[in-house]
Amino acid sequence: MKKTVQTAIVGVTGYAGAELARLLLHHPRLHGKPPVFAGRVEGKDLERGGVPIAEIHPQLGGKNGNDKLKIEPFSWELLATRGVDVLFLATPHELSREWVPEALKRGIRVIDLSGAWRLTDPANRAVYAFADEGSEPAAATQAQAVYGMPELNRKQIAGARLIANPGCYATSIILPLRPLVAAGLVDLEHGIVADAKSGVSGAGKAPTARTHFMYAADNLSAYGVFAHRHTGELLEQIGVSDEEIIFTPHLLPIPRGILSTIYVRFKKAQTRESVARVYREFFAGSPMVRLYEKALPQIQYSVRTNYADIGFQLDAGGKRAIIVSCLDNLLKGAAGQAVQNLNVVQGWPESEGLQ
Repeated sequence: MKKTVQTAIVGVTGYAGAELARLLLHHPRLHGKPPVFAGRVEGKDLERGGVPIAEIHPQLGGKNGNDKLKIEPFSWELLATRGVDVLFLATPHELSREWVPEALKRGIRVIDLSGAWRLTDPANRAVYAFADEGSEPAAATQAQAVYGMPELNRKQIAGARLIANPGCYATSIILPLRPLVAAGLVDLEHGIVADAKSGVSGAGKAPTARTHFMYAADNLSAYGVFAHRHTGELLEQIGVSDEEIIFTPHLLPIPRGILSTIYVRFKKAQTRESVARVYREFFAGSPMVRLYEKALPQIQYSVRTNYADIGFQLDAGGKRAIIVSCLDNLLKGAAGQAVQNLNVVQGWPESEGLQ
């Protein structure tokens, strides 16, 4: 077990940032060491030393001193003075591309919730149109990044200086598919279909016409068809080509949660036990994955938890399967997985502060 650490969060005003703050403020290993909250502070707020966190997120206030915590003006000097060991970035990917190299240079470990460093293949990164793409500094930083899904990369995460937290949709699809593809069960020539649906918070806090109540309520819509930014994560982490999987995201008229329905064909007939065995063996020692062997998951079972729930059904011949995966896009799909990565880095129980 490693000593406690000083954390910092940039981007606490967003949905994922708020959940990250809540988790770190209540983490049993971090009592007495609240995160440093840093960000943009302007005008009159500068005169009072920052914006009280309870003014932005009243639910984080209380009698334990949280009311005194403030979002302070960001500077590298602030992080150095406060002895920050681990920096969580819940920021747009452009800002992460700019700040991560500097943080690493200063010896600060980074857990980045954006998509800035998730993708190793330049062809997959092209969807982001990064301004520094192809530069030597960007390549050097990318080489240090570890894809932050503990169920896949636990050992690499433990020693990583830069952890690229996975996307929410990607997590809900990679976890149920990677074990089956790695075991050689899936007939990739027939292709995989991943039909995923997310609550409105997955689009972020900034209001848009698509997330406006009058658009999202009593509605269900597809978007990002053949162009969603999480597609590259699926290709790289599952180990398939873009011709072997179709991923379509949809917007659900609910605040949070993801349900992915995944359709696969097996190379040869399977039994329920043979498929369950693959999952059990792959996720042995992974406390944040729950396998539903007698039912199918639902969003209501996983929302506001850090669990990824996986269930499946086979057709009568055992050659086709429908897999259902559910998680909370703000927790296992974002902030909870980030804290899970912190636990791995520190050598703490992986589920600590998350159950």
